[in-house]
Amino acid sequence: MADELKGKRIAILATDGFEQSELTEPLDALRRAGADVDVVAPHDGTIQGMRHHDKAEMTPVDCVLDEVRASDYAGLVLPGGVINPDALRINPRAVDFVRGFFEGRKPVAAICHGPWTLIEANAVRGKRVTSWPSLRTDLTNAGAEWVDKPVVVDSGLVTSRKPDDLPAFCSKMIEQFQEGPHGPA
Repeated sequence: MADELKGKRIAILATDGFEQSELTEPLDALRRAGADVDVVAPHDGTIQGMRHHDKAEMTPVDCVLDEVRASDYAGLVLPGGVINPDALRINPRAVDFVRGFFEGRKPVAAICHGPWTLIEANAVRGKRVTSWPSLRTDLTNAGAEWVDKPVVVDSGLVTSRKPDDLPAFCSKMIEQFQEGPHGPA
């Protein structure tokens, strides 16, 4: 189980205010599976993690958003936290980056509030998804079918509700990244 993703480069798109475990646990799982992983952010240096409302650790940024393209990666992870996806969904470059994964039929994994950015990228219409419960109306209004399950997979899109769902989320994320491109271009 150490080489399922060997040779695959995965992006984790985040900014200040990400939920700590929703970035670090997928990062660790991807690295254990052999993936090369870049933490991509709108700025260089470090980004501030959170544990719900409290500050957590700083995480180093590997690549600045303006210097990468979706075509550089085999898959994308969008951690939650409230502040992180709220900032990313109003950043046109972040939205374009996310949209590029869907245009390239590449797998994407989003947890908790992470699907907010998917809405802005117009990537949830017709998809079955889950999220933190407060996003239900937003996702439904964007054309998604929202369900309350620990993990949902639809055409290469993996979604989960909260940190408690991380074991199932990470497992399905690795499966989808291993499978590669999904759906029509």
